[in-house]
Amino acid sequence: MRRLFWLAMGITIGALVVRKLSQAAEKMTPAGIGASIAEGLRDLADAIGDFGADVRDAMAEREQELRAGTGLDAPLPAGDQVSLPGRRATPS
Repeated sequence: MRRLFWLAMGITIGALVVRKLSQAAEKMTPAGIGASIAEGLRDLADAIGDFGADVRDAMAEREQELRAGTGLDAPLPAGDQVSLPGRRATPS
């Protein structure tokens, strides 16, 4: 019974080792290397896209802060409410 257990254990470990070695050998082929590079480039593109979205969100938030701080979102005054310094009113 004990020999049967160790035989089964050896077969299982041997199958796992062969499987891992086959996967490693597949990664070393030109197709496997190309797939790894393609996956890395996809990850890089996703990271750049996420960074760009974060930057756009931060820019929009900062623009709102600046507009609120400077009053740029206030309504524009009507033409008769504007008085420019150094200008005289023209008689109509």
